[in-house]
Amino acid sequence: MDVLLVPVAADRYELYCEEPDDPEDTDGEPRGFFRRIVHRVRQQLAEAERNRDRDDDPDRDEPPAGFFARLKARTMRWAAEWVAEQRLLWQLRGKDAVCLIHPDDVTEDQARELLKRSLQRDWERHRFWLAIDGVAMIASGLLILVPGPNFLGYYFLVRTVGHYLSLRGARQGLTGVTWSVQANPDLAALRGMVDEPPDDREDRVRAIAERLGLERFARFFQRSATP
Repeated sequence: MDVLLVPVAADRYELYCEEPDDPEDTDGEPRGFFRRIVHRVRQQLAEAERNRDRDDDPDRDEPPAGFFARLKARTMRWAAEWVAEQRLLWQLRGKDAVCLIHPDDVTEDQARELLKRSLQRDWERHRFWLAIDGVAMIASGLLILVPGPNFLGYYFLVRTVGHYLSLRGARQGLTGVTWSVQANPDLAALRGMVDEPPDDREDRVRAIAERLGLERFARFFQRSATP
């Protein structure tokens, strides 16, 4: 597995990976109430990502008709975008060895320190929000008595499970992964583009994404890089 240290501002970096999900267990749902909940939410989020890719297709079908259908579609698209932001941490849960690819104008020691700071910040953030959203999820369970879809309960369920998986991934990255490092000139070239308007740099960013072999990297950088 490769993780990129991407400059997205003059003094800010984001970690990025584009690793496919591990295959799901085909022997049925796992045992245990919470494990089953996590399993089902992951299946729904995987479906949301597939739907997002279809939405990005210029030949996609017309949007769904009906208020609840449109609301569900928007909710699932939000979920897919949120999954994309958490994918790196979720992937780290099952990894023992990972390569950190960093700009070649950053030293190995600096890259390792930036990685450590990012994972520690993620661990603290997801620990905080796991507690908050967990309480909100329990409270929203009272809405089961109200007729109609419990979108609020689903929202907090997704967030709670997501923060739990991210927390485990950040901890694994800090204590369980053996990190190797590799310098890359293309990532250093991106640093000079963060001050440019997205439209002006789009072709060069896409060219770098192609050289890196990353299908969604250009969209990530265009959304994340700011002056």
